Amino acid sequence: MCEPRYFDVRYAINAWMDVHTPVDAHLAGEQWRALVEAYRAHGHTVETVAPVEGLPDMVFAANAALVSGGRVFGSSFHAAERRPESAEYEAWFKAAGYEVHRSAAVCEGEGDLVPAGRFVLAGTGFRTQRAAHREVQEFLGRPVIGLELVDPRFYHLDTALFFLGEEEGAGGAASGEGNVAYYPAAFSPGSREVLRWLYPRAVIATEEDALAFGLNSVSDGRNVFVAPQARGLVDRLADRGYVPVPVDLSEFRKAGGGIKCCTLEIRS
Repeated sequence: MCEPRYFDVRYAINAWMDVHTPVDAHLAGEQWRALVEAYRAHGHTVETVAPVEGLPDMVFAANAALVSGGRVFGSSFHAAERRPESAEYEAWFKAAGYEVHRSAAVCEGEGDLVPAGRFVLAGTGFRTQRAAHREVQEFLGRPVIGLELVDPRFYHLDTALFFLGEEEGAGGAASGEGNVAYYPAAFSPGSREVLRWLYPRAVIATEEDALAFGLNSVSDGRNVFVAPQARGLVDRLADRGYVPVPVDLSEFRKAGGGIKCCTLEIRS
């Protein structure tokens, strides 16, 4: 994670950003620290990357890379304003002893790459290019399943879908690959069919849930760190046996971000 010391909306690169909307820096800091505390209270370790002045979106650590099997697939950002972030995160990973591969194609890390069991679900349509999907498959040696995003409000896959993990005692999905929550209308017709086939037991979110950034959540397989404003989704998760952990990151929604955007998961 990266402290939001310089977080602001200084440019508009997605449908949520408005440079005329002021950011409450104090509130953003409090909300970010509450997320850190929630992770630690549930047994997770939080590492931090130093923020850099002039990079207001660096707080959205998820976009910097995909880490799987101790290997780092680094990002090449679509927007020129964010491209310097790649070098900062790459330096952190290298200092920590990781090998880093920088994507040749436009790729925005866990924003569009969601490890799901043996698969990697990979978004495209607004940011990450399909060529990056092929790079990920070659780099990690895991099947990559492309999913087309069609609604500009849900410009990254992690705004429209998150992986829940395996469903204990529920049989899981037909593929044996665990389960997801997602908002169907964010995807093309063909991608919706793929998701229905892979995850017949998926938790389906409403538009209201999605607009509240309820799908920009992090699940550890039991606890789901989720926006409290996504009330319907919170209830459906609880009905399925998950433990919702509400954390309000509403200030970050002004830049099109939320819980998952602020969280890069390091998978050994």
